[in-house]
Amino acid sequence: MSYRDRTDAFCRRFGLRVPVLLAPMAGACPPELSAAVANAGGLGACGCLTLKPEAIAGWVAAVRGASNGAFQLNNWIPDPPPARDAEREAKVRAFLAGFGPEVPAEAGDAAILDFAAQCEVMLSAGPPIISSIMGLYPPEFVQRMKARGIAWFATATTVAEAVAAAAAGADVIVAQGAEAGGHRGAFEPERAQTALVGLFALLPAIVDAVSLPVVATGGIADGRTAAAALALGASAVQVGSGFLRCPEAGLNPAWAESLATAQPEDTVVTRAFSGRPGRALANAYARAASAPDAPEPAPYPVQRGLTAAMRAEAARAGDAERMQAWAGQAARLARAEPAGEAVARIWTEAQRLLAG
Repeated sequence: MSYRDRTDAFCRRFGLRVPVLLAPMAGACPPELSAAVANAGGLGACGCLTLKPEAIAGWVAAVRGASNGAFQLNNWIPDPPPARDAEREAKVRAFLAGFGPEVPAEAGDAAILDFAAQCEVMLSAGPPIISSIMGLYPPEFVQRMKARGIAWFATATTVAEAVAAAAAGADVIVAQGAEAGGHRGAFEPERAQTALVGLFALLPAIVDAVSLPVVATGGIADGRTAAAALALGASAVQVGSGFLRCPEAGLNPAWAESLATAQPEDTVVTRAFSGRPGRALANAYARAASAPDAPEPAPYPVQRGLTAAMRAEAARAGDAERMQAWAGQAARLARAEPAGEAVARIWTEAQRLLAG
């Protein structure tokens, strides 16, 4: 099957004009960005992780009111409750005091939002697509999605995860290469920093292992990278960091400016911000946190709570050296242009390259 046959079939099935998807980045997918991507023919997205049910409903209403309603809602599959270690957390708090305000002990009590309640509102919203990361939705939830005609896009970082997702009823596999910015989508937290498979190795292996359409994500930010993924068997591409400099993203200017000059080696997979491994700019805090004498980060979401004050202060000050600045290895390819223009550029360039 040619790349065009694959992309045409994917777009027909999901009501798109262009096989370019916005990655569901928690905290970085405002309605304006998703609406712009959808109106350009692609697929918008919302990372629901940090949103209360009413906020998810509000996001959906805003995007539907400003676009054709082509979007996905995404959520993390929760890990088991973290093991708490007061002595370890005290060392992290002392370390963080060198980068921001004093951190009270209770900061580590941060909890995740009610996953079941989030899932209920996602179903009630009736999006065309619900996606998952960090694991698989429970069978009962999958059945309820199917009954409502909602497609399930399951993120996988290994071939084994992709095969498991297909067996669990996923409609599409999102192959997340190690180049991707933000949190690694590994099903098992401890493997998120050890099973770092690059997209060019992962994508064809997943395409060969499952009979489902595969969306490629990680390191895709222009027509060249999109064309490469489509040539390797993808039916569509998903772009995260490549949209972050678009005005609709509303990104902190210090973060956005840092992306423009970031080479691939200027990013690092770190647990220092949230406790879960994620790829971010290798700023002063991330480098210090990886030093041999630095304390081991607390587990997610404890570490996220401990770093909250530092992250908030860095954002207010526009200090990119302490900021939680997620970034993929192709972040420098992002342009400061309207999101609709980015969608059109990526797809036009990819088609031209693939046509020879």
